Amino acid sequence: MQVFALIGGSGTGKSHRASYLAYKFNIPLIVDDGLLIRGSSVLAGKSAKREAVRIRAVKRAIFQDDAHAAEVKTKIAESGAEKILLLGTSEKMVRRIAARLSLPAPAEIIRIEDIASTRAITKALELRRTENRHVIPLPTFAITKDFPGYLIAPLRSFWGKSHRDDRRKVLIDRSIVRPLYNSFGSFYIAEAVVVQLVQHLAAETPGIARVGRIEVNASSEGITSLQVDVNVYYGQQIPQVLQKVQRGIKETIENLTGLTFSKIQVTARRIELPGTSH
Repeated sequence: MQVFALIGGSGTGKSHRASYLAYKFNIPLIVDDGLLIRGSSVLAGKSAKREAVRIRAVKRAIFQDDAHAAEVKTKIAESGAEKILLLGTSEKMVRRIAARLSLPAPAEIIRIEDIASTRAITKALELRRTENRHVIPLPTFAITKDFPGYLIAPLRSFWGKSHRDDRRKVLIDRSIVRPLYNSFGSFYIAEAVVVQLVQHLAAETPGIARVGRIEVNASSEGITSLQVDVNVYYGQQIPQVLQKVQRGIKETIENLTGLTFSKIQVTARRIELPGTSH
């Protein structure tokens, strides 16, 4: 297998340009931050951007976990591909990734400075610093199941105009995410905001008379569980009302904050007659 590598510092725009390089050199497979990508699909792996702690994100990106590496190696072998593109921050990193995936050392190493202008790299770094924007070389529809609630936004680019050696343009879809490990900092900072959002969402759900206790529990992994107590109006189908509250909280909070909830428990504590709540 012929191994290509694209290297550059964090936030310099590697993932932004990975799809273009794959297109230009007819490379079917991309390895980026722990994921094995082919076209618009994730074949295997788990993204480093889903790790809650930076050091774990680094370990995920270099396939330090044996099971993770084995899963990706199997899919690479099954793909029958003859070329693969590895993304990393240094030659040492991409060589380590190649070794962990039982691939030959990269035969061609491309530096981000070779394909992106100083201005483009500076802009990418500024966006990373100020907006924490990370790009995944996949269309948004292909990664929503792998990145639930990660503030996903589509990113579309026409390549060709700025690359004079190309005679035609190609439309490339990618997606912007904000990863766990540097989106939040310590969870306690956001807890009051989460409580207020939950309070509002539950109170706005038809059938809910009052919102009571809201308990937020955060683990060291950054995964959060919620306990929400509510009063329900008399005559309502309680299970359906509670499910609506649970679903509304999960979908809205995850999309607004990027938090992934392991458990959301909504409990009906009392039944109230319409017009009696206050």
